[in-house]
Amino acid sequence: MSANSFLDRDELREIPVIPVNGSRNADGVFEHRVPPLSQTTKAQNYLLGHDEIHLPEDVIRRLVYGAVEPYGLQGIRVERHRVESGWLAVLTYRAYSLMVSMAVENDRLLNVAHYAADPKAAGGNLALAMPQPHPEHAVLVHAGEFETVLRSVDWAARGVKRVNPQDVGERLVERPLMLVPATFQSTAGEPQYDVTSVDGNGRLAACLSCITVERGWLEDSRQREHVDLLPSHLMKLPLQERRELVRKVAKAAHKRLAQPPVDGDRADILSRNRAAKTLNALTIPVQVIVGYLDDEPERAMQRFPTAVRALLMRMNVGVKPFADGAKNAVTAEEIVAGLHDENLFGAGQIAAAYRDVLVGRGDVTAGMRELGLDPSLPDLRFAAVVQQLTRKEPQFNALVRSKLHQAKLLLAHRNGPVVELGLRSYSASAEQKLFSSARKALETGCLWQDLVDEEWAVENIDTNDAVDDLLARADAGSRQAALLLGTLGMVALVMSGHLLAAAGSAEETAGTTIDRSNVGQIIKKLLEHGAGRSLLADAIKRTRANQPLRWWDDETGRLVSQTDKWKGSTYAAYLRAAARHGFGGKAVSGTPVEKEADALTRFQEDVGSSAGRLLDLIDLREEHGTLDLLPWTEVEATINQLGEMNEDLREISEKKPRGLR
Repeated sequence: MSANSFLDRDELREIPVIPVNGSRNADGVFEHRVPPLSQTTKAQNYLLGHDEIHLPEDVIRRLVYGAVEPYGLQGIRVERHRVESGWLAVLTYRAYSLMVSMAVENDRLLNVAHYAADPKAAGGNLALAMPQPHPEHAVLVHAGEFETVLRSVDWAARGVKRVNPQDVGERLVERPLMLVPATFQSTAGEPQYDVTSVDGNGRLAACLSCITVERGWLEDSRQREHVDLLPSHLMKLPLQERRELVRKVAKAAHKRLAQPPVDGDRADILSRNRAAKTLNALTIPVQVIVGYLDDEPERAMQRFPTAVRALLMRMNVGVKPFADGAKNAVTAEEIVAGLHDENLFGAGQIAAAYRDVLVGRGDVTAGMRELGLDPSLPDLRFAAVVQQLTRKEPQFNALVRSKLHQAKLLLAHRNGPVVELGLRSYSASAEQKLFSSARKALETGCLWQDLVDEEWAVENIDTNDAVDDLLARADAGSRQAALLLGTLGMVALVMSGHLLAAAGSAEETAGTTIDRSNVGQIIKKLLEHGAGRSLLADAIKRTRANQPLRWWDDETGRLVSQTDKWKGSTYAAYLRAAARHGFGGKAVSGTPVEKEADALTRFQEDVGSSAGRLLDLIDLREEHGTLDLLPWTEVEATINQLGEMNEDLREISEKKPRGLR
């Protein structure tokens, strides 16, 4: 008896093909039949004549050709979806998955992408420029070269399958994908328009993985028996060839299932299941954005890309919401687009420069020069992000609150967008471990309230002499100079790995208690000391020159090199100790207020140390592959004590402000 006869029950189970309409063959079995083009004409004419559909004829043809039942689009009801700036017109129907392209980029991956805002970025998978509005139609305009777009789509497809896997093939896709028409900078022979998925890319990627495409059906697939289907394969096909591919796939899968089964043969069952998965993944429910009506009609399609983004963010609250970093990245881009659309960056070239520099997707050289800043210095762009997103004009606050969905705009609300946009200056060049630790430090809070309360601007501090002049002005009491010095110094310390999130072992390293405040508060305290300001200025110069950072020697009153070559974590520990005690040692605390403050600090330090030790335990379990849960008898007392501490602390603390998450 062959090995194939000994199969688990699950392996023997054949996957059924699930009907999506009433199409049947002569034997009464469901069969996909791609409708002839003659059945698309009336639907095209209906959609072309509809007042709420704002699409060119080529896009409408794509929609109709891609529909499983194109005749169903004749007389279809146009739905309206409300967004903050107007109404999106939407059609709902079932389409062939091979006729839909994945998003040019996936917003779930924005926090891990590389950006042209990094002066050292060179080619590779850089994030594309943000789509622009079409002058007449509800179409997103992608300015990137088509080959660049194809590379980005394939990279995004691989990424989304990794971070958002979906179960498709044994069952149909059940939740609709949200689609939007797009156009590209097309060259000879390439499609000018496409229909892309702005929501549901995980489902679409799973469908493409299930669909069997045979050798020779695609131009660049002749060397393989079955093709690993990529989004770029489909996007390069002319419309008629793409539709013909649907027909070939369906026909081959049905032909395979029509063959008599070989009872108990594992290879035969796997082959039949592959065909069944292909057919189940061949169709998807879709909602296609086909029009847009702005609340201010004179704006026409100007705010269409922002409206699509707003709808996307509202939809991603289901099975797998966006990670915080990705959500902050999308929100940050929405804020910048909104500020530009509402003319809050000013007008003309300056407004476009602020938009392009802050978003950082495209080459920022021209924009930085327009703002009077050296484009080769990433810390200056980071400072521009901080300065623009800490403004406090009523119009600015109202717009940012609306994008963040907050009743009140707090400092903590600004931090996430600042971090995501600022880090784009280092996204391609920073070593991954250093970049991750910098992100962790910044996410604790990299702002301080003075940045919001006081007016300040970013100057072109592009030389050591300019840094020295900035320091001299800060020492003389200039708040403008101090805030810019603090911002540039904060970027230098964090991005070089010399100011980290507070570690559990930092007290042991420093030999004393440390300040466990967030990064922004550490910088604020350093600015209060002449030594701290000197250290910040020196960090700016030496980080730019890729030189080791120096430390303040209180006895000589100057900065000195560390002969024992401190690690970044060592430097960070001493920096936090200096923020708490000053650079000349700890002062004696005598008043009741000082004693209470010191007691609170010691308590917070102990809590922070305990949190660090808990993370150490979690890391060890992950390293050892431990899956068993800790016995309740071992943790009961600790959990109860934590609960009691929480209650005691709340009794002596103010209530949490409304709107603060």
